[in-house]
Amino acid sequence: MITADISQSDNVVPLDKAMAPKRTRLQEFWFLFRRNKLAILGMIIFFFFFFIALIGLLLTAGRHPVFDPALIRLQEKLRPPLAEPNLETLLPDEVPAFGVYLFGTDDLGRDVFARMLQGAWVSLTVGFVAVGISVLLGIFMGGIAGYYGQHQVRLDHILAIGLVFLGAAFLAMDNILFGFMFLFLGVCCALYCLSRRKTSVRRAPFNREHLLGTNVFSIDTLIMRIVDIMLCFPSFFLILTVVALLPASIYNIMIVIGLTSWMGTTRFVRAEFLSLREQDFVMAVRALGVGNFRIIFRHMMPNAIGPVLVSATIGIATAILTEAGLSFLGFGVPPPHATWGNILSDGKNFIFDAPWLTFIPGVAILIVVLSFNLFGEGLRDVLNPKLRERS
Repeated sequence: MITADISQSDNVVPLDKAMAPKRTRLQEFWFLFRRNKLAILGMIIFFFFFFIALIGLLLTAGRHPVFDPALIRLQEKLRPPLAEPNLETLLPDEVPAFGVYLFGTDDLGRDVFARMLQGAWVSLTVGFVAVGISVLLGIFMGGIAGYYGQHQVRLDHILAIGLVFLGAAFLAMDNILFGFMFLFLGVCCALYCLSRRKTSVRRAPFNREHLLGTNVFSIDTLIMRIVDIMLCFPSFFLILTVVALLPASIYNIMIVIGLTSWMGTTRFVRAEFLSLREQDFVMAVRALGVGNFRIIFRHMMPNAIGPVLVSATIGIATAILTEAGLSFLGFGVPPPHATWGNILSDGKNFIFDAPWLTFIPGVAILIVVLSFNLFGEGLRDVLNPKLRERS
């Protein structure tokens, strides 16, 4: 009778029904992310910047662009923002699209608004490509250090890698004979390493082959010491030195920034892999006979990607700042491409006569970098359960 009364009560929730509304992972992410108002603001500015960069690419590219950032009008130089052009001194093709200089003109009479549009796409490209290179390299190095870190590097491994690099160096110096000779020796040494791995024969302590198989250091030690060496160099001055030695190119800028900013991602991925490697689900998958490749990319990488996304988001802001600094110093993207850094550099000589040449790109860099940092902080709070605010 008591059981029947309880089951008929309206206040009792049946056990076969969920006690809380079910949310997908994406819905849960958005529910937590939207509580951070500053992160929402940063995301809105980020998407607006992305839209402006795409529009700028369409409007400033081609032989007859709508806004020509390279068009010189010496008779219209240093015009203030919202100034109307002097139609009597301009050809029909030199009149600005809106009939007004929205952001004024520089010392050569070029439309600052058109140059800012082109610079937005250049900054976006440099930021995303450079961070993409650093993230891919960081995931690769961090994954190897975290999953295969306990494996030992032997003396014959070092000998094989050294011979291959020596052969590549001779080939780069157009010394074909020594180049192919050292490459051949390196390949032979690598094949010897593979044969030693398949046949584990006990040898005498002072045998020459035993000395070649001596363990020198672990893979984790090797990678992390490379990271420590890279972190010892001031990154901006290292980038500045490399860019000064290479030909001026937007591709060189992206590659150099990417190859000098992968260390933080490597540390994040290594720490996550060291934690996940001993988890029960990884041990269970390994006991089922699943290969290492599937374990890494199917089971471990999705759980370790959170800190990488946060690092990548903030890294885009750092790459944009680095490119602007290089362009300001004259080592950035070469002309005729306009970037926010070289617009800022061109305006430093006219800071009192034409302050808009300094304030407009400076404020744009400030807002975009701040939006990426706010967006990255919001992602960090959402993806890290320890940092979530409890309501």
